[in-house]
Amino acid sequence: MSSSPDGPVLVACAHGTRNPTGRRLIAELALAARTMRPGLTTTAAFVDVQPPTVVDVVAGLAAAGRPAVVVPLLLSGGYHVHVDIAGAVAAAPGTVAARPLGPDPRLVEVLHDRLVSAGADPDDPLTAVVLAAAGSSDVRAVADVESTAELLQRTWTGPVTTGYGSAALPTVPDAVGAARRAGAGRVVVASYLLAPGHFHDKLTDAGADLLTAPLLPDQRIAAVLLDRYDAALTG
Repeated sequence: MSSSPDGPVLVACAHGTRNPTGRRLIAELALAARTMRPGLTTTAAFVDVQPPTVVDVVAGLAAAGRPAVVVPLLLSGGYHVHVDIAGAVAAAPGTVAARPLGPDPRLVEVLHDRLVSAGADPDDPLTAVVLAAAGSSDVRAVADVESTAELLQRTWTGPVTTGYGSAALPTVPDAVGAARRAGAGRVVVASYLLAPGHFHDKLTDAGADLLTAPLLPDQRIAAVLLDRYDAALTG
């Protein structure tokens, strides 16, 4: 799908972080999407921690008569998607929301590659993976993470389970402990986070043998971002 400078603005809406590397990687993701789609106008918004808020960004675009598509730079559909972003879009004429980046098979490919890069063996039945997500009290978000774990299990011989940084159970350290009790010789935490920040920092103390890097940077994630934008426009 082609885009022009007067087409809908892609509002890349992230959670927000105080981590400078995390901020840079999120900004570079939007830049990568623009590079892959010349003429596309993108802008950033956030649901927490850092400005500008998604409410302010979409209100400003609506006031200027600019149609927009808000793409959640989030890996599952929890409170921020169904309440924060949905509410902001509902109040801004001409603005629609796309679905979050995950679940998506391409994100699972990135996860798999991060695991191998960290030194984990996908063919070893004694290498267990704990897919570590930020966590949410929204059952839809937890279901999205479980779906991602199921997709990853298709490419991984050892067991794949889930753990959460907050608001959902089990915690990542508890999931690591459960994997060891179940007979794993090696436990790897797969960081199901876009970028470094508060939740990724906590994973270093989860008791695993290996920890993967977050998902960014990776061109495949920019491709998912553009697909979400296109689907919102056509759907």
